[in-house]
Amino acid sequence: MQETASALLNRLLARGKFRHLQVLLRLAELGSIQKTADAIGLTQSAVTQTLAYLEDMLGAPLFERHARGVRPTAAGRALVPVARRLMLGISDGAEAVVSVRERSAGVVRLMASATATHGLLAGALPEFCRRFPGIQILLREGEGEEQLLAIARAEVDLVICRQPAVLPEGWEFHPLREDRFAIVCRPAHPLAARRAVRWPDMARATWISLPAGLGARTKLDALFEQHFKTAPATFPVVTQSLSVIMQLLRAFDLLAVLPLNLVRPQLDSGELVELKTRERMPMDPIGVLRPAQQGGEAAARLLAYLRSLLL
Repeated sequence: MQETASALLNRLLARGKFRHLQVLLRLAELGSIQKTADAIGLTQSAVTQTLAYLEDMLGAPLFERHARGVRPTAAGRALVPVARRLMLGISDGAEAVVSVRERSAGVVRLMASATATHGLLAGALPEFCRRFPGIQILLREGEGEEQLLAIARAEVDLVICRQPAVLPEGWEFHPLREDRFAIVCRPAHPLAARRAVRWPDMARATWISLPAGLGARTKLDALFEQHFKTAPATFPVVTQSLSVIMQLLRAFDLLAVLPLNLVRPQLDSGELVELKTRERMPMDPIGVLRPAQQGGEAAARLLAYLRSLLL
């Protein structure tokens, strides 16, 4: 008779150790027993013994040897993302304990979308920390489904994002800042200095395209369909990485449709320019997801500060 998942869980709870997770993740990352031993501070034989103990406990091989080291088996590949989440939780727990021990005002576990991080929090958090030096902010970036998973796992106290289609049970959304789409480019772009830019002019430009499914890509496709007989040229790199998008906009004469709050710091500094068009391009506001039942005092102070600053 095959072992049940419940029986395996009970054995892991009784015999599992955090060191097992560390060895598993390092081996998957480095692909070498010796490199893993060096990274963790163990001997090669200790890593080998730890892996053997873990495989025996699970009843399945997690790595197979090859000429240049080791690589995960199917079981290993399935276990790595689970171990990574567990290690992240352990790391957050350590941070929280240290903060509670050393900072009397507490900890806020905060997750934010890229737009919220760059357009809101990058400007707001430094002053908040000056006013409340006893509060520690544990900030992680995440989008959409990742935010909802973090809420479901009780890993966050606040989430700065756009309102999801369905609110998580027991959570509520409060708008913080209006937003809209903007067409942006570098100041040296031939269209940047014009008082008003017409769509025929933009039809001859080259555009940055984000991955399908993102709001900015959906808006770009709608603009192409509405204003252009044929789709304009697009740059060969398709990405949602803000750092890559900014580098492309600095290096080439490109146009991009992006959320205003995402590029607000670059517009304020003059690094980017927003083209002036007659097109109204509204989008949902940025806001905060929070538990309907009042959370900790530190989270409440951060929320009150953001609302006073941004509303």
